[in-house]
Amino acid sequence: MPNQPTVLLLISSEGYFGVENMLVNLAVALAKQGCRCAVAVLCDVRFNHTEVGDQARGRGLEVEIIHCSGRLDWRAVAAIRRLMSEYQVDVLHTHGYKADIYGHFASWGRRIGLVATCHNWPHPAWSMQSYAALDRFFLRTFDRVVVLSEAVAGTLRNSGLPEGKLQAIANGVDVERFREVQPSLKDGASTDSKSLVGFVGRLVPGKGADILLRAAPRVFSRHPNSRFVLVGDGPLRQELESLAVRLGVADRVLFAGLREDMPQVYASIDLLVLPSLCEAMPMCVLEAMAAGKPVIATRVGAVPQLIDRDETGVLIEPGDVAGLSSAVLQLLENPERARCLGAKGRARTIERFSADSMARQYLQLYSEITNTREQRKKRDNVEYEYNT
Repeated sequence: MPNQPTVLLLISSEGYFGVENMLVNLAVALAKQGCRCAVAVLCDVRFNHTEVGDQARGRGLEVEIIHCSGRLDWRAVAAIRRLMSEYQVDVLHTHGYKADIYGHFASWGRRIGLVATCHNWPHPAWSMQSYAALDRFFLRTFDRVVVLSEAVAGTLRNSGLPEGKLQAIANGVDVERFREVQPSLKDGASTDSKSLVGFVGRLVPGKGADILLRAAPRVFSRHPNSRFVLVGDGPLRQELESLAVRLGVADRVLFAGLREDMPQVYASIDLLVLPSLCEAMPMCVLEAMAAGKPVIATRVGAVPQLIDRDETGVLIEPGDVAGLSSAVLQLLENPERARCLGAKGRARTIERFSADSMARQYLQLYSEITNTREQRKKRDNVEYEYNT
């Protein structure tokens, strides 16, 4: 195996969600392919979220925690620079706007490759828009920016990022983690439940958990023994629990909170629903497909790249409560079709969206960047010797 670059993956995190999951999958797959890879977590002293570091360490990865305070902590920038020297980093790979900005300053004057993965931009109704605009400005200094959807690519082009710096690489999952595992949720959802419809994601605006709850009364009227389970947590949890009460479905909806046994969670559900208003390339869809579960998701972001309509899942329009309830009912009432969708989805994930495939594409990208920088360094040295 040829010499692989040393990579430092940098992230600022508020928990363990899709982006963090992707990063750990990537780091593990890179390590399997001979790349020395360390994970650096920017930890805000006010919130102290290091879950992604814990998960990475548990998978055998090298992890560094960098404490920071305020919007830009120069001591944290210096700490990243020290890590780059200690690990002899060839490529700094950032994830998220805060990591992008810190990575820009930490790499200043260093002859290393600089890569960012733009997982998504904030929904227009959310806060953080000013940070997203600042992020787009700093991304112009990166060697390459990986995008997960055409919507994100278009935003970057409009902000002035050259087309040549953009590259599409799909997220990937460790498909073997989802094979032949035992379910862990059915007892908690109710022993008389015949069908369990799952939602996996943060309980935040834009994820559409409220739309799923509004579809529940029609589903339960025709399938009274079915249940919904919402896996995840977030600031909207209490509001969503209240909505379930007002809709009269609270006794059939389980709020499971954050879970660390996700392969077992997917094994528990009969189908996954993701009714998001805004997405890039959602990990929960890939994981459900890897687990062989049928998926109903909205036609947003890169979701249509994952789901071939009526082949590997069902696509609906965002915000369509009636369309969502109809799609759920169709799969509950046709288990053979649901099984076929799940089987084809797993086959598609193995073929196109594995963590190993993702890592190979990133390794090729890293090598291209380091080779280009090495050639530029040699050219600069020749010019310097000629001029002196």
